Amino acid sequence: MLLGGSLVFFSTATRAQGAEIFKDANLALGEKLIAEHKCVACHASKVGGDGSAMYKPLGKINTAGLLRGMVEMCNTSMNLGLFPEEVSDVAAVLNRDHYKFK
Repeated sequence: MLLGGSLVFFSTATRAQGAEIFKDANLALGEKLIAEHKCVACHASKVGGDGSAMYKPLGKINTAGLLRGMVEMCNTSMNLGLFPEEVSDVAAVLNRDHYKFK
């Protein structure tokens, strides 16, 4: 997948993961990290409005694993410095609020 000028590969294992990958997520920390890194403002600058159009549950992100992979891609491309468990925390908040993968 070509995204933002970068070639991003998602493994079969990543695509196959269900929402159980978020079972130990710290949702409060995920919310804090989203605010701290101004994710909503960045998404709004890209898609307009409140930025929620970025989250298209029926779009390219159709599994929990792909959602986590996309958050990891943002972490890497924006040089956010999130630890793997923090990436999962952010992805879990997005899943709760927008995607609702089971």
